[in-house]
Amino acid sequence: MPVSWGVAEQLSGPAVLAWRVERQGLAQRVPAAQWPAVLRRICGLHAQVHSSAELTLWARAGGLASGLLEGPLWTDRTLVKTWAMRGTLHLLDAAELGIFVGAQGALPARYDRASWRKAFGMSTAEAEAVLDAIREALEGNPLTRDELADAVAQRLGDARLGEAVRGSFGTLPKLAALRGDLCFAPPRGRYVRFTRPDRWLGDWAAASPRDALAEVIRRYLAVYGPATREMFARWFGMSSAAQAGRAIKALCDEVAAVSVDGHDGWMLAADVVAAASAEPSGNVSLLPAFDLYVVAAPRDAGPVLDAHHKQRVYRAQGWLSPVLLVDGRIEGVWRHELKRDRLTVQLEPFGDIGRAVREGAEAEAQRLAEFFGAQLELSFGPLRASDA
Repeated sequence: MPVSWGVAEQLSGPAVLAWRVERQGLAQRVPAAQWPAVLRRICGLHAQVHSSAELTLWARAGGLASGLLEGPLWTDRTLVKTWAMRGTLHLLDAAELGIFVGAQGALPARYDRASWRKAFGMSTAEAEAVLDAIREALEGNPLTRDELADAVAQRLGDARLGEAVRGSFGTLPKLAALRGDLCFAPPRGRYVRFTRPDRWLGDWAAASPRDALAEVIRRYLAVYGPATREMFARWFGMSSAAQAGRAIKALCDEVAAVSVDGHDGWMLAADVVAAASAEPSGNVSLLPAFDLYVVAAPRDAGPVLDAHHKQRVYRAQGWLSPVLLVDGRIEGVWRHELKRDRLTVQLEPFGDIGRAVREGAEAEAQRLAEFFGAQLELSFGPLRASDA
């Protein structure tokens, strides 16, 4: 994006990657008890695949064991599962739900777009009526998707609008979540259930949209910067890069224009010196599918990922592969399979990784086996076509 004031600070790609690795908690893992702070720092966990959410924490905290999220999510209620950035499932710190819901309020309603109304066959008034009915239906006990759809249809006297809740890949429940009117409750067997945040968490309130969006930008830049307006818009789920740019610039002196090997962007002014002086440390990490580092990484920047391998990482239908990360660069992909007490890990580097990186990857795989309480079977070589 064009730099609009001052002279851009010149930063090197390797220094920025080393800084990101440190800020992401990948350079030095925190003790197990500090994983909630890690979750808050990286703006929650991508939870489309629950096991990947656990492994995102495993990559950043030592001494963890499988199943660590169940108690905080369903018993302690210190975590909340909901749709958030990009309209994807996240686990968020329950005390911070108001920030992320408030920031969504700064965006135009999706159902105000003609393309949305055409795709889902609903008018703006009908969409608003469904969302209001969802909120009313969740006044009582948690409901499965089918139960919620039936309740909406009954309230509105229109079976078609009930079906809109039941199908369409959860579009209407998702929009209700982005308004702060829906979150997940403990499942009933294999059926997911929904409730309302005020019913599940007690008193809470969405922050003002302007203040909340500013805070989300600060948090994003603090761990994922430097970034262009387009990068933030993609990460948050904004349809307008121009709106993202205005929101970033509204932070005024809190942000600084920087140039990373000739690519302009923004970062928090307080972080420029640290990013300029960071040095690679030989860090090797195995990151799971949908890891937040990969979600937010610049997808067209050579310092992060060779363009030749982009489709191996950012795959069809929005699937993000597990990756081998070396000093912030994506240098391979991997897969794992757990059967009883045996963990099979297969790792495919994109090139010659050398002895030190290979040993680092082996140590990571062994640590993963300890996480699952399993015996490790590790191999290096091409992944099968279904995993590639």
